[in-house]
Amino acid sequence: MSTINAKHVASGPVLSEKDTEAYLTSIRAGDNSSRDKMLLGHARLVYSVVGRFLNIGHDPEDLFQIGCIGLLKAIDRFDPSYNVKFSTYAVPLIIGEIRRYLRDDGPIKISRSIKETAHKARRCGEKLRAELGREARISEVAAALGLREEEIVLAFGALRPPASLEEKVSSEDDSSRYLVDRLQPTAAEGDALIEELALKQVLARLPPKEQRIIFARYFENMTQSQVALEFGVSQVQISRLEKAILMRLKQLLG
Repeated sequence: MSTINAKHVASGPVLSEKDTEAYLTSIRAGDNSSRDKMLLGHARLVYSVVGRFLNIGHDPEDLFQIGCIGLLKAIDRFDPSYNVKFSTYAVPLIIGEIRRYLRDDGPIKISRSIKETAHKARRCGEKLRAELGREARISEVAAALGLREEEIVLAFGALRPPASLEEKVSSEDDSSRYLVDRLQPTAAEGDALIEELALKQVLARLPPKEQRIIFARYFENMTQSQVALEFGVSQVQISRLEKAILMRLKQLLG
């Protein structure tokens, strides 16, 4: 199917029923040019159907191209014995094709430019593979297209379908493991996370000076003498303060 620009057909002519019947007769006789004329002659029908789906965040041009696939199916399947107008028969197929695309397109929407980059890179990779007799490197594809390697990697990665949390990733020892299992913390990891959250909460209840002492001692690994120097007091005073703060934290955590 040749690509049709939706904007170019918005104000184009619509085939009459008489012309439609004539083209359908030619198509059944094997005239492919009549098939293209039918597609162009009823493209406005697709354009009008796409208008129903413009409030869901998809690129209208993408929806139009998908709708044209439904139109082609209608052209290939229509039979005058149905005793309905061609447009009446075609609209459900166009809508069905668009809805199928929306259902299968996935929850993550990729911009048109990234999709086009991925398609160009894939075609370029296939061409280079034929020329080189091996898989082309990302750097070679990028050089051939005049793009940065990062752009090629991003485009390919964006089109990769997201993995399901129920996807099986291991079946060792006859026990299936799924992706979701890798995201669930072990008991020890869960306890450590809870303790970390609790510690953050009680630290936030300390005065700024005491917070700074604990942070310096246990997160920056500063000695008591270094902390004392920062506050302009003796090491003994910092030692006493630290013991008192730790005692208070123990009580709060308990």
